[in-house]
Amino acid sequence: MQPKINAFFKRQAPEPDPNSGATEEAKRPSSRGGGGADAKVLNKKRSYGQFHLELGQPDFLLHMCAVCGMMYARGNDEDEKVHRAYHKCYFQGVPFKGWRDENVVARSEAGDRIILATCENFSTRNSKVQEVIKVVEKELGFGEGQLLHKLCKVYLFVSGGRIVGCLVAEPIKAAHRVIPSSSSENRSNLLDNKTESAQVNHTLEFGKISFKREVLRRHNHPDKNKEESQGPGAIICEEESVPAVCGFRAIWVVPSRRRKGLGSQLMDATRKSFCEGSTLGISQCAFTPPTSAGKALASSYCKTSAFLVYREGDV
Repeated sequence: MQPKINAFFKRQAPEPDPNSGATEEAKRPSSRGGGGADAKVLNKKRSYGQFHLELGQPDFLLHMCAVCGMMYARGNDEDEKVHRAYHKCYFQGVPFKGWRDENVVARSEAGDRIILATCENFSTRNSKVQEVIKVVEKELGFGEGQLLHKLCKVYLFVSGGRIVGCLVAEPIKAAHRVIPSSSSENRSNLLDNKTESAQVNHTLEFGKISFKREVLRRHNHPDKNKEESQGPGAIICEEESVPAVCGFRAIWVVPSRRRKGLGSQLMDATRKSFCEGSTLGISQCAFTPPTSAGKALASSYCKTSAFLVYREGDV
């Protein structure tokens, strides 16, 4: 008889396929009685991303601040932070600690001052000047980098540790006088007439008791509607030019300090310091084509609606 040979084999578990993404632990049955597929679903991390529905709303991606006009994404921490900083600079002024050698051209009794920055010292003070100019460009509608050039002089109104006003001036050669409209010439008369009223008495009598009622009727002026139809910033100038020296390229004051004379103080300081050794007259200064608010400021400062306006060709 031949010898008997016993052979023993041990069965090994198959190695998991690396491409399948499944592990041995996932294939084992769950202690809760579920299969491996159920355990995989239970252990999967859920995503809590926020979804939005775009239904044609204008501020779906960006929201425009009604005060400063900045576009930003609400809910985005970085955008919210940038907007808060810009909004504060726009409404209250740009923070300013001062320069070591300031060229102060005017001071007030309240401690406010107006300092001058020219192209010679733009390089050392460029960051702060550009920060203010960025706000001015956005507010007045200038394109980025279009407001300043090498001949400009920048006057900054400093109050309470902030720059609350700015005037950019440039040398010019000629300007054109504005032709006042009939409604502008009679503006003061219109304002006086608005306060006048015709009284119509209505009497009600009940025996010995009488009641009187007064009805106030305001006059309607067709000239006012005519002016509004022409647009608040529409101006007409004479074709013939007149000599001029200084051009007010841009005037800006923070909203919280407007109608308090800061614009007039900036223009006064500019006229006194633009040409060294002499003070310019109002008739030697001109404005760029103004907005409705700028038109009111120019008329008030010049004491006439026939102020001077200059264009790019007059520089």
